[in-house]
Amino acid sequence: MFNKGDKVSVLDEAMNGVVLSVKDTQVTIETEDGFMMTFYVKELLKVNDSSNLMESIKRINVSEVTKEKEIPKTRNFVKEKKSKNEIPAPEFDLHIEKLVPNKRGMSNYDILTLQTETAKRHIEFAIRNRIPKIVFIHGVGEGVLKAELDFLLGRYDNIAFQEGNYQKYGQGATEVFIKQSAM
Repeated sequence: MFNKGDKVSVLDEAMNGVVLSVKDTQVTIETEDGFMMTFYVKELLKVNDSSNLMESIKRINVSEVTKEKEIPKTRNFVKEKKSKNEIPAPEFDLHIEKLVPNKRGMSNYDILTLQTETAKRHIEFAIRNRIPKIVFIHGVGEGVLKAELDFLLGRYDNIAFQEGNYQKYGQGATEVFIKQSAM
């Protein structure tokens, strides 16, 4: 693993050196300060030669980089297309602070049960009233509510769901699409 002349760094210590000899699992190095020290192989880390770094830098074509910086890049923003008569999808915030005036005395189980029951009630309402799309805002957190929501939504045959629009909601929302059957 180590050869005579390799540049090494000592793990857990601010010390560098050059390998002088290798015997079994022990490596003798000369530190930058001129001291001879012996370490186990597992205590050393091979350091890449900085001359290789200089060679890499020399290969960079500076004129291409400056030309690339001069050309302004067009920025693409994906904008949701909305027709004038389209009604925006109803959004339901499942954060416990939005559902009850005071959560004192509620266990985590009680909170999660209330949140999932609220989501289920909104889904059933949307199905009954033929609402094609709803959005649940659940936040990021540890992902427990999102996992429960995904499990709940997976139990419906006529529902598709996906992450909410990142630009609008960040990572803390789920869009639910309700496939309407002809009556």
